[in-house]
Amino acid sequence: MNKKWFQLWNIGRLRGKVLDVLSLGRTMLLLAGGSLVFFMLLGAGGIAGQKLNSSPIPSMKGLAASLSSGFFMEILGMEVPHLPQGKEAEELSPKNVTSFVFQLLTSVNPGDPKSLLAREVPGMGSDDPFLLRKGSGGVAGAPADYHPGTDELASEDGGQEHDPPAINGTEDPGSDEGSVPDVPVATPSPDTGGDNVPEDTSIKRVLIYHSHPREAFNPLLGAQSDNPSSSLPSKNIMLVGSYIAKRLEEHGVGTIHSQEDYATKVKDYKWNFSYKYSRITVKAALAGNDQLTDLIDIHRDSQRHGKTTTVIDGKSYAQVYFILGHENKDWKKNEAFANKIHQELEKSYPGLSRGIWGKTSSQGNGEYNQSLSPNSVLIEVGGIDNTEEELKRTAEILGDIIADVYWKNQKADKVDAPQTVTSPATTAPAAQPGGEPSGDSAKATGEAGGEAAGKAPANKAS
Repeated sequence: MNKKWFQLWNIGRLRGKVLDVLSLGRTMLLLAGGSLVFFMLLGAGGIAGQKLNSSPIPSMKGLAASLSSGFFMEILGMEVPHLPQGKEAEELSPKNVTSFVFQLLTSVNPGDPKSLLAREVPGMGSDDPFLLRKGSGGVAGAPADYHPGTDELASEDGGQEHDPPAINGTEDPGSDEGSVPDVPVATPSPDTGGDNVPEDTSIKRVLIYHSHPREAFNPLLGAQSDNPSSSLPSKNIMLVGSYIAKRLEEHGVGTIHSQEDYATKVKDYKWNFSYKYSRITVKAALAGNDQLTDLIDIHRDSQRHGKTTTVIDGKSYAQVYFILGHENKDWKKNEAFANKIHQELEKSYPGLSRGIWGKTSSQGNGEYNQSLSPNSVLIEVGGIDNTEEELKRTAEILGDIIADVYWKNQKADKVDAPQTVTSPATTAPAAQPGGEPSGDSAKATGEAGGEAAGKAPANKAS
């Protein structure tokens, strides 16, 4: 018999191989199960951390903020032919990639040398403004705080907040009690005939106000100051607010523009209480206008012209910062509102926005009245050296975009609103015994319908 047709099986060796395979399988199964449990615990810990800690610092500060939407568009563009390209500068440039990789590996931002020491020196970097959303206008510098001139500092108190002085006889500007200052109302602009124009712009929906109303601009004052300040609305930040308010009214959005000059009206005025004074203004507006939803505090930055200006299509514009307060526990809702405006700027006017920044109470108020409405944000427009033309161009763009965001929100609310069904018993005309409406009822119904039909276009055009 030919032995090549036979094979002697070593049962012991075969059994050992099977046991090895089973042992390896058990090991792999244990590793897979352990990994699954680990990632489940990690995810649960992340969810719990988000719910327990509302601070934007640990959840949003860092490398994620340095990536803009343009970065992902360029990544997709490598694989998707003919993908539309934006006007913003190339995100995957050698400079940007090198900076990102260096920061990823060392946690040191090449654009901020102080970050080299921030990890070693306790508290050195914890109080800095932190970037939440990058703007194509650049992130070379955080917004600079405004410091009042000597005419605005009624007294020196070491920066400590005690009980604030009264406003027109009130006790505590931070409280809900007491009288409140009058809030000027913007005059409705003529109807522009757009689809979004409501019937009556006297119904106020947006409040434009200024917690630092005397922030002024050198070109408007004809000065060269490091800290221009003025009580004249035509020379200070109120001028920007008036441009925005007028534009909103032209788009059919009823707007209040508060031009309270607290340093003039408040007895024993103290600049440190600016946001407490403006809080009364905001609450007064909310109390008198039940459909008021959007609260926008307009400021200007304190940096020089080169850091607050951009050129788009040959025209010079004042750049903008969006500021969110760390002390507001519902900051995510306010960030979502600010981001809608920011993203529209990025899409239509790349280079105009310098991003959304967060601040703690160590850099200022830390709350900025943003807890009063989820649609509340502080916007800094331009800096001390921006011209009136630059400010007006940017203000009108902001007015256009804020109006657009408002109307989109209104359409979304209408879609989400529950549909109400009118009971037939309340609308059907009275019937005669034969089942037909009575002559008088039919006549009344026809007259009412004709009258309503005749009035509808007139109301829309009013």
